Amino acid sequence: MKKILSFLAIFLFTFSYAQELKDFTIPKGYKKILETKGDLDKDGKDETVMVFNTDKIVNNISKGLERKLYILKNFNGKLKIWKENSNLIFDSKEGFYPESNELELTIKNNCLVIFQSYFSNSRHTVTSKNTYRFQNGDFYLIGALVKFDDTCEFNFSDEINFSTGKVIVDEQYSECDSGYERKVPKNYYKEFTHKLPKLIKMNEYKMGKNEIKIPNSKKSFNF
Repeated sequence: MKKILSFLAIFLFTFSYAQELKDFTIPKGYKKILETKGDLDKDGKDETVMVFNTDKIVNNISKGLERKLYILKNFNGKLKIWKENSNLIFDSKEGFYPESNELELTIKNNCLVIFQSYFSNSRHTVTSKNTYRFQNGDFYLIGALVKFDDTCEFNFSDEINFSTGKVIVDEQYSECDSGYERKVPKNYYKEFTHKLPKLIKMNEYKMGKNEIKIPNSKKSFNF
């Protein structure tokens, strides 16, 4: 009897929850560019994550289109919108060579990982890798990696694990055969702990708008 009541309670909760979520249909004018599947809430069932080019122009100069991410649940073969976000993915024409931009979605250890890379000019590449985990009823940013690379002069990497607070700052410099003399700066490497007062929710995260100051230094970085 207890097993029957437990099963009934789970069924009723699942049915009620499914009724609260909106059915997913691809909006008119949207074009899917990526899709991946995996279990994000440890219920043994795969969620579906999709990214679309929308029909909204967000950069009037490059005519870059807004990109929208959907996290979808599957109830009895029907996809329902669990989360949607338009702030986590760069627009379709971001950077200097948009045709060379990279965007990857993976689900690993029940976490959603978003990898992006673009050229900020003809020499510099900007890379970000953000990890989100579902906990306490929402998705939270639990890891961020930001890299800024020159074709030959430098490679900068800033990484933070928000669960542990561990931060790694790595600045590597090198000589270039560029036809002019320059003093090569010293490499810089530092590990320290930085704990946020509270984790950042996925839908509250603004890329590049969060600053961490490096202790005993005038340096800082944004993620």
